[in-house]
Amino acid sequence: MGFLAKTIYRSLGWKIKGRFPKEVQKMVVIAAPHTSWHDFYMALLFRNCIGVKINFLGKKELFKPPFGWYFRRVGGTPLDRTPGQNKVAYIASLFKQKETFRLALSPEGTRKKVVEWKTGFYYIALEAGVPILPITMDFGHKQHHIGELFYPTGAVEADIKKLRQFFEGVEGKIPENS
Repeated sequence: MGFLAKTIYRSLGWKIKGRFPKEVQKMVVIAAPHTSWHDFYMALLFRNCIGVKINFLGKKELFKPPFGWYFRRVGGTPLDRTPGQNKVAYIASLFKQKETFRLALSPEGTRKKVVEWKTGFYYIALEAGVPILPITMDFGHKQHHIGELFYPTGAVEADIKKLRQFFEGVEGKIPENS
């Protein structure tokens, strides 16, 4: 699968910049900007190219037949999005349950244009005691740029500001939503 993924990835003109820290078994991976459904298959190709399993969350309805088996097979975990639940605590607990768990999240929380990032990814990493790894999904330059591991300090505004700097100038598939 790695060879096929690399062939497709390269034939689409994409490249990878940076090194994925494979030795780190638990982390929150933030991938941005998330502007299109195309991000999903590009992320799967990227993941296969680097040879690392990266998990994701999806609404529980996605995990029903006929495609539920597929989403689980590629690393998906169903999430009940009913209001009133402490999703941060639940997701942070997943890190304790698994030996290896690299969770990819979109800091925007949607494919639409946003001014402010959601902070759930940050609080999940903080509560789980895991680092955050920023990775760009830059359709403008056709590259995934892997940043450095970032350990949340608890100074939310300052930390998010620093993380956002990594994504400056990055263009999503739908540029106006970047």
